[in-house]
Amino acid sequence: MLTPLTAFALLSAAAVVFTALGVWHVRRRGASLEDHLIFRNRTGAGAGIATITASAIGAWALFSPAETATWAGVAGLAGYALGQAAPLFLLAWLGPRLRARWPEGYSLNEYAHRRYGPAARVFTLALILFYLFIFLAAELTAIASAARLLAGVPLFWTAALTALGTVVYTVYGGLRASIFTDRVQFALIVPLLIAVFFAAVVRLGGFGALFDRVAAESPQLFSLRHRPGLEFALTLIIAIAAANLFHQGFWQRVYAARDSATVRRAYLAGGALCIPIVFGAGLFGLMALNRGLEPGQASVAFFALASRTFPPSLTAAALVLALALVMSSADTLLNGMASALVSEQALRRPGSDAARALRAARLWTILLALPAVAIAARGYSVLYLFLIADLVCAGAAVPIFYGLFSSRHTGRRALGAAAAGIAVGALFFPKPDFTPWLPLPGAGRFLISFGAALLVSAAAALWPGGKREGWTRRI
Repeated sequence: MLTPLTAFALLSAAAVVFTALGVWHVRRRGASLEDHLIFRNRTGAGAGIATITASAIGAWALFSPAETATWAGVAGLAGYALGQAAPLFLLAWLGPRLRARWPEGYSLNEYAHRRYGPAARVFTLALILFYLFIFLAAELTAIASAARLLAGVPLFWTAALTALGTVVYTVYGGLRASIFTDRVQFALIVPLLIAVFFAAVVRLGGFGALFDRVAAESPQLFSLRHRPGLEFALTLIIAIAAANLFHQGFWQRVYAARDSATVRRAYLAGGALCIPIVFGAGLFGLMALNRGLEPGQASVAFFALASRTFPPSLTAAALVLALALVMSSADTLLNGMASALVSEQALRRPGSDAARALRAARLWTILLALPAVAIAARGYSVLYLFLIADLVCAGAAVPIFYGLFSSRHTGRRALGAAAAGIAVGALFFPKPDFTPWLPLPGAGRFLISFGAALLVSAAAALWPGGKREGWTRRI
């Protein structure tokens, strides 16, 4: 087992390398608000695939898929992989459409303003910030928990180190630095994940011994007809797809791509890559279960396996992998939130100074990181908040994005449909202890809750009627 000091030194060295590369990449190229927030039409297909995949796959990939596999089996794991790929496939379709309708765009909340007006803009901004901040806090909590479990590093040390390194190059270089470091991290993440996977296979006695005990004691985990796994798979596809449609970092990369064809190629390829990455990471959960996973350790199955069976060199590789995963997603989250907030400022005060807006973007990046570090340092779980954000996104997705396809879809109808879907979904949503709020059939089940939110909001949005409404210019 690595000592806390050794592990922290390793993490520090890796963080310094990523930070230095990000700063070095933009050091002589000047700073503009456009490059800091959108890097418009500058990213090719290869860079696009790398930054999209690296942004989509965070440290959660070493936690949640493995936990899912321990009880939902390969059916739930397949759903997780498809769920993570689904929003990228949707963005390959929606992204070019938004670029064609509004080529000068910046942010998703600005789209909502231009299409529907101020009320929809504020609603969309709130949803973006809530979802991305919870995502950021979860990522920092994940890396801090991993370092504590594998090497006994205090939570605050790891959370602060990771946030500091990410903030430095994100504040300095914005989206341009984020896309470059994503390429570096992607080049590290995929080989490291493959190396850790095959090293674990060798360490555990080869492929024949990986799942023999689980297959004998819990054969349902390997069945694609396993009902809990199938239900969870459908739940994840709805929840992850809807939530990630409000991921401002992905919409920034829609506009950063060189053209619409590049958007389609990059998002389709990124989605395709996510499937084997998430599925492969989830198999660590079945490996851990096969080795006698202790009660209460399902949520950290990969790291429980690593702490019990990995040699120090493999443990070190797992830590660097986790750090690369976190920094590749955290910079996207920070820059995405800053972009949405600066866009809001510009809409409220048209003609505001670009230099002041750039300073504001950098300040927001710092300010947003501080409470996320505080949450991670306490080890708080943000799972329930994540699920609330997923519910709201499931109710809002169709009403907000249907405006790209129908000129009769008004702002009032969009907000009304979203409110109806969220309200109906909330009736079936569980309490924090995952028991039902109300004695309704199906209450307390996430599939019913998310499915109701999606279907009711979609039906309300697509209901015939309404007058034609173009893109607005209201403040």
